[in-house]
Amino acid sequence: METTLNRRLGVPGIVFMVIAAAAPITVVAANFPIILSVSGSIGAPMMVLAATVILVLFSVGYAWMTPRVPDAGAFYSYVHRGLGRCPGLGTAAIALLSYVLLTVSMTCYLGVQTGNLIALWTGAEVPWWLISGVMIVIVGLLGYRDIELSAKVLGVVLVLEVVAVLAIDIGVLASGRELTATPFSPVEALSGAPGLGLLFAFLGFFGFEATAVFRNEAKDPERTVPRATYIAVGTIGALYFVSSWLVISGLGGTDAVAAANENPDGVVVALAGEVVAPIIADLVQVLVVTSMFACMLAFHNIVTRYLFTLGQRGVLPQSLAGVHPRHRAPSRASLWVTGITAAVVLVSALAQLDPVLQIYTWYSGAGAVGVIWMMALTSFAVVAFGARHRGDSGDAAPVGVTLSAVAGGIGLLLVLGISIWNFPFLVGGTLAAIIWGVVLAGVFIVGLAIPARRAAAVTESDSREPLIR
Repeated sequence: METTLNRRLGVPGIVFMVIAAAAPITVVAANFPIILSVSGSIGAPMMVLAATVILVLFSVGYAWMTPRVPDAGAFYSYVHRGLGRCPGLGTAAIALLSYVLLTVSMTCYLGVQTGNLIALWTGAEVPWWLISGVMIVIVGLLGYRDIELSAKVLGVVLVLEVVAVLAIDIGVLASGRELTATPFSPVEALSGAPGLGLLFAFLGFFGFEATAVFRNEAKDPERTVPRATYIAVGTIGALYFVSSWLVISGLGGTDAVAAANENPDGVVVALAGEVVAPIIADLVQVLVVTSMFACMLAFHNIVTRYLFTLGQRGVLPQSLAGVHPRHRAPSRASLWVTGITAAVVLVSALAQLDPVLQIYTWYSGAGAVGVIWMMALTSFAVVAFGARHRGDSGDAAPVGVTLSAVAGGIGLLLVLGISIWNFPFLVGGTLAAIIWGVVLAGVFIVGLAIPARRAAAVTESDSREPLIR
């Protein structure tokens, strides 16, 4: 069975894949008002800056591990190498659950938003689940093909998103509205509920951490993946930092919180229509939908690569590691992701769960906590890996890498603590928080208890696989 993928992705392709997962226009149009609303302050730029610093520190260790972990398991592989087999397999289980939940949540929300757009333009009412089903088919077809096709689609969508965000920024600057420096005040950032503001600023970066997932399709992974990681987090951070300040200024500075509370869904869209042109408001609504599609496609590809890697390592059936003879893509794993996504969406729809208040809220909240937990584990796995190889000039972590990983890990633990404290808010209630907490913990424990036969296969695979330097 062929298991070698095409190595065609360069830095731009990977950057397009992961920034598209972060969905910039959706963050600006939807997350920014939420940050203003839940924090109760206009300190959003400083919250974005804090999130950027934490993720840059995380990226130092993450990028340093890339040439030392020669597979595309990302969180799973790094934790496995740093903290051991059991934590690694537990991380693999959490990774699959978290990214499947994020994929399904985006699929259902995309169905709702697309239906709203169709109703606005034509007056026709199309069920959200039907639209979501169509999107699953389209994403499945793209995921089945060569990763370059997905990268091209995501690249086009991402360029349009960034152009729209920059148009809003330039429109505010050209509108003559007063540019206030108050959002840069640490006192302002720490007022209200800064923890929730930081959490939602942090969630706006989700997706960038998947750069290592595509290493098996990168032209030169030891250089491409680290560069793509730094470019992705730096680009997202800079864009959000500047745009959050200009959006706040465009909404009237100190009046921005009240504006966000009054109309959280449409306040930025309305601002775009005012400072650029009325047609831009319609365009932003369309781009929010295409942004969600791009996000769904990116998460689909991430889950596919996890299944492919776990199949290679013997943790899951090795048939998942099959490569399409013509497309040179993990098409079999992609088909499984399509089937799993469709099954979860179908069961959720038959259970008559609300696609926004329940499916999107519950699944994305639980998935977010899972990803944050994995990122924290990965930071400390880097530290453990470097310490264990102290004295080995090839694998001993430099002091700067160790300090960055520790600082990033502490920052991620802070974000994780905020997430757990506000878990009922994230998933829509205390009962839901308890249920999803048990599910996440249970899945991690199940991962720790992978049958001995599978665990032995993983260990044997590790012993055969040389480190890439």
